[in-house]
Amino acid sequence: MPPAHSPSSPNSTESPNSTSGQASSAPAPGTANDAIDVLDGRLIRLLAEEPRIGVLECSRRLQVARGTVQARLDRLQAKGVIGGFGPEVDPAALGYPVTAFATLEISQGQGADVRAHLAAVPEVLELHTITGHGDMMVRIVARSNADLQRVIDRVVGFDGIVRSSTAIALENPVPYRILPLVDQAAAE
Repeated sequence: MPPAHSPSSPNSTESPNSTSGQASSAPAPGTANDAIDVLDGRLIRLLAEEPRIGVLECSRRLQVARGTVQARLDRLQAKGVIGGFGPEVDPAALGYPVTAFATLEISQGQGADVRAHLAAVPEVLELHTITGHGDMMVRIVARSNADLQRVIDRVVGFDGIVRSSTAIALENPVPYRILPLVDQAAAE
């Protein structure tokens, strides 16, 4: 990952690829703080807490130039730090209150086919390849426990999947979150 742009002032809109003839004070690639700085962290937090806020309002609240906010957003998107600005959708509110995690063992050489099969199942929300017992882990949702059986049957009803193990989530006391990690990365 390329080093983050470390402007000399919070209002700087200098391109991260420009050179000013001075030695760069950016951290070396691979160091803890090469992804974001404090201003990036504040911007990400503001957008996470108020996703409908505009760039102009961000600049007002962060007390930096509008161009600085836009340049930072563009850079964070280009680096993959910010992946999108879509709405957060709750599967339970859509009528899918049951969440489960299935560990799948697959036949050798079937990974691409299994991925394509799982991508075609709407109730599969995530797919991860894993180490340990099993080869893949999927997060699935269903309308009820009885409907979960239908979803599992659809998931494992593929020749490339040889075994599965499913665990139903009972509670989600720490829902997916990223802001504590953003705060830590910005402080490093």
